[in-house]
Amino acid sequence: MSRREDDREDQTLARAAVAALTGQLELAPKPGLPDPRDLGARATRRDLCSLRWSAKALAPGLAAMAAAARRTGEPTPGLRAELGAIGRSTEHSVGLAGGGHRGALWALGFLVAAAALEPRARGTEVVATAKRITAHAERGAPLRASRGSTVSAKFGAAGARGEARAGFPHVRRGLEALHTARRAGTAEPWARLDALLTIMSTLSDTELLYTAGPHGLRHVQAGARGVLDAGGTAVPAGREALRAFDDDLRTRAWSPRGSGGLLAGALFVDSLPVTAASPAYVA
Repeated sequence: MSRREDDREDQTLARAAVAALTGQLELAPKPGLPDPRDLGARATRRDLCSLRWSAKALAPGLAAMAAAARRTGEPTPGLRAELGAIGRSTEHSVGLAGGGHRGALWALGFLVAAAALEPRARGTEVVATAKRITAHAERGAPLRASRGSTVSAKFGAAGARGEARAGFPHVRRGLEALHTARRAGTAEPWARLDALLTIMSTLSDTELLYTAGPHGLRHVQAGARGVLDAGGTAVPAGREALRAFDDDLRTRAWSPRGSGGLLAGALFVDSLPVTAASPAYVA
């Protein structure tokens, strides 16, 4: 493959990842998360239009992550360090574009790198390759602890780094929930909502721990399980439970953002393979 073809494939992977993130943003009704109902940022404090705009700012960084993986050819400590440097630079660019998507950036970045490293990998094979990348300690990481790592240490939660090093178990759970719902004949929007709730029901979301504490986290996990136990979003009882759960989180101003980013990761992996000749659309 020529250099130009490699560049095109890297950009295509980046576009597919951004499409997955945009697809997650457009999904509704998402309990406590920004969606098309929040054009005025009334409930979640995040304007959906600005989030869609800043999502586009991820594309150059994600393409650079794919290129680094393709060039390196192996999940080495050097690749892990390079991905970290690219990710921190991309965080800055996204901040200039309006911010948001920090968790999604890292999940999508490692998954994009894995897809570039193993172009023939599909589904959980991509997630397994991402685990091989994140198994290495990051050289050159900032010494100052992030809010997420501070919360992780305080409450013993895995956090974003733990999720990555464990091989993105919640991306795998989201993929499994998507496939299960589709096999049952569930319409795509409801299948994606069930996947989101499946992730939310067990994820130790450090953003929630920061804003609501352990009790709040357990409350959100129980609410997500309640919707699934009611039959999921494809049935009237499940949709009623979802409405009540969403109203509750918006009243409390609790936003399980980590689940949204991991759903975007699952949607990206689900969209593979993508090629420059046939770009993916995940909305």
